[in-house]
Amino acid sequence: MMQRSIHPAQVETSSCYCAVDTGFTVTGARKLVAGAKHCTRPEIKPCTVVTKSRPKREVAPKSRPKSERNRTPSQLLPGLPDDLAIACLVRVPRCHHRKLRTVCKKWYRLLTGNYFYSLRKTLGIAEEWIYVMKRDKDGRISWHAFDPRYQLWQPLPPVPVEYCEAIGFGCAVLSGCHLYLFGGKDPVKGSTRRVVYYSARTNKWHRAPDMLRRRHFFGCCVINNCLYVAGGEGEVGQRLLRCAEVFDPNKNKWSYISEMTTAMVPFIGVVYEGKWFLKGLGSHRQVISEAFVPTANHWSPIMDGMVNGWRNPSTCLNGQLYALDCQDGCKLRVYDGASDSWSVSVDSRLHLGNSQALEAAALLPLGGKLCIIRNNMSITLVNMENANTPQTQLWDTIAGKGSFKSVVTNLLSGIAGRGRLKEHIVHCQVLQA
Repeated sequence: MMQRSIHPAQVETSSCYCAVDTGFTVTGARKLVAGAKHCTRPEIKPCTVVTKSRPKREVAPKSRPKSERNRTPSQLLPGLPDDLAIACLVRVPRCHHRKLRTVCKKWYRLLTGNYFYSLRKTLGIAEEWIYVMKRDKDGRISWHAFDPRYQLWQPLPPVPVEYCEAIGFGCAVLSGCHLYLFGGKDPVKGSTRRVVYYSARTNKWHRAPDMLRRRHFFGCCVINNCLYVAGGEGEVGQRLLRCAEVFDPNKNKWSYISEMTTAMVPFIGVVYEGKWFLKGLGSHRQVISEAFVPTANHWSPIMDGMVNGWRNPSTCLNGQLYALDCQDGCKLRVYDGASDSWSVSVDSRLHLGNSQALEAAALLPLGGKLCIIRNNMSITLVNMENANTPQTQLWDTIAGKGSFKSVVTNLLSGIAGRGRLKEHIVHCQVLQA
């Protein structure tokens, strides 16, 4: 039987074995190299290109099983550890966060989670924006967000449909970043218990548990990150309400609290020294005032100098109670607990006019300053830290939507009847993220 000739192993190379393997250091390896001194196959030319069976092809990353691909974590920023990447992203100004969420899913999960914004708050770089809800001449609700850092109005998702034409609904902020809308009266369905909230971290609206009672034109406040609601009007035939309730976001539950001594429709309220003060109209259109102490769960009528000189809007800043002393917000008054009286604290000496467009609709604390928002969407910041500073230097007008009219323009508009209010602010809040 004829023996089959044995051929040398075929390889694919552009040079001979000598050029490839002359670096071998293993004893006796060189004698097996073609073209070497002790080459066993001298007939193989050094420059000959031969082929051999193709090596086993590596599996491309895309053709690997999905479970294997998922085990390889991707980086937030290529070439950087995730902790360093987060340290970079967390310092990006808030106005760009909406764009960052669209980069990839991992960035979206990061910028909609609590860790990212908790870290911004811990580092002291969280930003506060002003959120304004206003009603137009057709009775519809729209809202806007103002960035005081860059003095720009930012886009927002639409208001939920059930609140587009509602009246008498409440608005409050919990956890610093959640804006709640609750209760109110729908023009078709009547009084409601519905509750929704907007998250400044996700830039989306979410549902929350409904209130225990249907009500509208009620009073509300936030104490120790709990939402309190009291009084107002109920369903048809129930008229004014005395009942009150509280919402705890940690328990995600509403609970009843003690009732007010007298039913009322509040038109002004403020939290001062741990108490909730309400002032409104009773069943006989009389003005009544009550104070609620959360720690004692107790309501009591009140009639002192603070309530008598109390005007809307008002707010607390650094333990002091402030209120506007002029319709256009050119003067501020402060309450003195020792003398139980109000006194003019700051006067800009610049009266803007009496038109409804220039009427101050809200007074809020913002970055350690008092923020005045008017119906024409103009915003003024008042620095109350340095009382020795000249009065005119305490006031800083921020350019927003709308602008101030001159005194002559306001006067002519009033004479011509063109100064009628077409739009007015319903609620103003500050959210942090």
